[in-house]
Order: sequence, then C-alpha cells, then structure tokens
Amino acid sequence: MSTADDARLDWQARIYKASGEAAATGRVEVAAPAGLHATGGGGHVTLTWEPVAGAIGYIVHRASGEAGSYASTKQRDVDVPAVPEPRYVDTRHEPAWYKVAAITTMDQTGPFTEPVFAAPLAEPGPVVLRVEASTSMRTLPRPWKYMIGSEHLSYMLSAHTVGGRPVGPELTEALRMMREELGVETVRAHAILCDDLGVYREVDGAPVHDFSKVDEVYDTITSFGMRPIVELSFMPRDLARDSSKTVFGYEAIISPPKDYGRWGDLIRALVQHLVDRYGLREVIDNWAFEVWNEANLEVFWSGTPEEFFRLYDVSAAAVKDVHPDIRVGGPSSAANGWVQELIDHVNISGAALDFLSTHTYGNAPLDWRPALERQGRKGTPIWWSEWGPTPTHFHGIGDGPFGAAFLLHGMKSAAGRVDALAHWVASDHFEELGRPPALFHGGFGLLTVGNLRKPRYFALALADRLGADELLCSATGDVAGVEAWAARSATGAVGVLVWNGTLNQDQADGEEILSREVTLTVDGLVTGEYTISHHRIDERHSNIRAVWAEIGGTADWPEAGQWDRLHAANSLDELESVCTVDLENEPLRLTFTLPMPAVSYLEFTRR
Repeated sequence: MSTADDARLDWQARIYKASGEAAATGRVEVAAPAGLHATGGGGHVTLTWEPVAGAIGYIVHRASGEAGSYASTKQRDVDVPAVPEPRYVDTRHEPAWYKVAAITTMDQTGPFTEPVFAAPLAEPGPVVLRVEASTSMRTLPRPWKYMIGSEHLSYMLSAHTVGGRPVGPELTEALRMMREELGVETVRAHAILCDDLGVYREVDGAPVHDFSKVDEVYDTITSFGMRPIVELSFMPRDLARDSSKTVFGYEAIISPPKDYGRWGDLIRALVQHLVDRYGLREVIDNWAFEVWNEANLEVFWSGTPEEFFRLYDVSAAAVKDVHPDIRVGGPSSAANGWVQELIDHVNISGAALDFLSTHTYGNAPLDWRPALERQGRKGTPIWWSEWGPTPTHFHGIGDGPFGAAFLLHGMKSAAGRVDALAHWVASDHFEELGRPPALFHGGFGLLTVGNLRKPRYFALALADRLGADELLCSATGDVAGVEAWAARSATGAVGVLVWNGTLNQDQADGEEILSREVTLTVDGLVTGEYTISHHRIDERHSNIRAVWAEIGGTADWPEAGQWDRLHAANSLDELESVCTVDLENEPLRLTFTLPMPAVSYLEFTRR
C-alpha cells in the first residue's frame, strides 16, 4: 500500500475524533427564537424567525410528525449544521414540522421553539428583484480579499509533475493569479516548520535553526505582492515528543514539543528572522502568525487540550517578544471548536489574541461577534482561515456550478461581520491524501491542475467586479435559494449579481423545480442610453468540466491538443449579446430564467 493510501485510511479513521475535551465554559442563557414562520414554495420550505441577542447561530430540527422524532437538518458532508442568520431554506420535497433554537457556543443550545408545519408546493413561482441604484447602503465588504488557502508552500519548490503538468511552477502561478486577478492579499498554508524546509535540527543535543528554505518560499510569494499568514505548524522531527504521530501523505508531525522552551525559541527566532529580512513595519502591517492547525482534532494534535493551550501561550509570547505589535491568534480550529475555550483561556493566561480564527465547510460561517463582546473583546478581527463547499477530499461537488452558488451565498452572508473568509484552496495542486488522480477529481481548488478556472473561480471574479457602493436590493416572490448583491462603481455602472443555490448537496447536479424566472427592476438610473451585459455560470456556461465532457474527455488527463482546447474555452460566458436600452424616467426592467444551480451577473453601463 502506498504512503498516500496509508494516509487516506488514517485520515478516515481519525478525522471526526476529538483530541480531547477542553475546559467547559460558563452557561449563556438565551430565549427561544420568536416569530418562527414556515412558508411552502416550489420545491422548498422557507423558515424565518426573529434574531436572538447573544446568539452566534441557529440550529434547525425537523420531523415528519408534530410529536415525532426531531433531528438536525445536517447534510452528510457538512461539519457545522447551524446557520448564522434567522432564515433557513429546506429543499427536500417533503412536508415536515420544524423547530429552531439559538446557539451561543458550539456546546450550548438554548430552548427550541414550538414546532410549526409547512409543505413544499408542486410548482415554482416567479421571483421579483428590485435594486435602488440611487441608494447606497455602505462600502461593499469583500471578505474574499484578505486571504486564500494553499497546499503547503514548499510544494512550490516541487520538480514533480501531475497529469503531465509541472507542480511547482503551476502552484506558484495559481497564487499569482489570486493576487493579480482577484486582488487577494495573503495566503495561509500548513507546514512551514516541517522538515522538508529544514528549519530545525539538533546537533550534539543543541538546537540549530535554518530558515534559508523558508526564505525561498516567502521570497517567491512576496515577489508578486502576496504575504503569508504564517501558520506555526507542524512539529520538526528533532523537537517532537513523539515523531511517529503524523498526518497526511507528507507525514507532518502532529506531536507536542518535547521542550516548550525550545519551541518558543524556534518561534522567536523565526519571527525575528522575518523581521530582519522583510522589515519590521512590513511584518507588523502585513503579516500575522496563527498557532497550529485544528488541534481540536486527534488527526492534527496528539497532545491534550491543555498542552495545546500551553503551546498557544508559548507561541504568542514568542511572537510578542520580537515586537508587541506583530499579530498572533488562533485557535485555527476545525468546525468552530475551542473558540469560546480559547477566549476563556487567554482571559486567564493573559496571552495575546489579536485575531480569532476557525474553520467550517458546507455552510455559511457562524457569527462569533457576540462571544467576543461578552468577553470585552468587541472588534477583534474574525478570520475563517479555511472555508469551502466540503471538508472531504476528492468529493466532487465543488467542480461544477453548485460550488459557485455556494461560494457567493457564504461570501454575502459573511460580508460586514467577518474580516476574512478564506477559500480552501487556490489550486488542485494538492497532495495531503495523495496527488490528483484525474483532471476533475473533486479537488478543493478554485483552479484545476493546469490552472483552468472552475465555476467557483468565476463566481469570485464576478463578485470582485461589483463596484464599491453596495446598493439596496430586495427579493420577493417564491425566492427559495435566489439571492442578489448589487453595487455601483465610481463610473456609475451598476452591477447586479444573482445566484440560485441550495445547501442540499444531494441536489448539486440541479433540481428543475428550484429553477426560477426572475424579473429584475433597477430604479434610480440616470436617464440615458445603457449597455446591458449578462454573464452566466451554470451547467452549460462558464463550466470547464462540461467543456471537458463535450470534447470527449474520458481519460483521466487531457492530451496536449485537448489542453489547448480547454484553455481556449476557459472563459466567463455571456448569456446573450450585449444590448442597449434608452431609459427615460422609468425603471429598467428585464426578465430571465435562473436555473438551480446558476449565477448571473448583469451590468448596466451608461453610454
């Protein structure tokens, strides 16, 4: 059996096992949500309720009968079923009873509402969107701009090929594309302290630090204007208490240090080296240090919770020893774990917490602001340093248009309350549990091997095209999973981004009853002639996986000529030709069909 096969079996055996139970937190009492209302629509039920003060999210339970057995609406590949906002759309085609409760931490659920009943309708209704082009709400938040995830950055130095493509140069180019095309500022990755970069060894029992290979990695990404979020992981072999404890095919060591003093010296030396090489002001303003990765899971941490919190304190102190203004944070946990616990811990230990970071997949991120405010930490930046459609390697749902609609749902939900929502990851050049076996293998990347843009990439590109002034936008009718985001640019162009999606992964390949006819009205445009363009992401548009099928792609990897055809077809498609309208003191109105899943971007530019 190969190392990758061993790593995959080990991962599957341990991925959902906790590494221990952290100290319990104090109880936060909340009331049951008021005003729970269930409405049936075409192929779905929509639940709405009043927000609950102090809640970080809400859990929805359903049952087939009022007095039946209620169960979570959790999807099979979603790590946190709770939703951050007081609305939930159930697209299963079954009548059901529903009840809702607020959550205040991942372990504390308030009382449930009384159950309510609703049934889906057999036919869909229309959706009406209205945009007020003259009403600016705020500067449009862009939670995707700050951070992107990547496979361990030493992979940029790889001389191997995958599918006939060069690993190192293509991963480097993928990160360059994130910076130059999407404007992403930082990259977060694992394993900067692993032995392939040779940062630590012991000679005659004495520590030796060597950051020359780290320099090679960081010089590369800073050369095109990107900065690292330095994840302080994993454990160098000579510093590990038990070097047999590993994760991934590249055998990253997940052990606590045998000597916390030497660990602190290593972190202090690394930070000081980076300050000396790149400049103090540069590191203070543009870099940050995140302690470990998902220590709440056994697969990533072979120590106890108490040992992780000690590692956090030692790491934070070492960073601050170099300069008190350099940022450090965590817990960089899986599925919102140990967030409240870390806040409670640093309140006692006095360790720095300059940002709060955690991860989730398959859902919009929860709202940790109330937890921070309860501890007097209002305004602490919140970074979701891993996020995406699925936590499962080789899953598949992210390669098509479902992933595009999911990405936009999460970004809009996070806008204005989350400082960073980092998509995991930039590129399918990724080897945690084995290198990609085929072009479309369900990889995490926004880009394939070969740097073909997936629908998720185009969704981010369209979001980034929105102007700076967010506009008032409302949706009425049989809305279901239809959402919209509108903004005006400095030139006066109005962009409207509309998508139709679901959290139900069983419907990732589409569901006809959830498709909608959308009428869009734009009020407040200045009188004149306008050019209208309409770009679309769906099964037949801006979907490189469909192009691969169309050109007869049946092998695992394209041949040389097929690569050329794929790159030539890898474009953001227009649904129809550009047209113009002459607007005279009346709203601009147009109607179009929006499948599920799909994304439309309409732009109105005055000539």
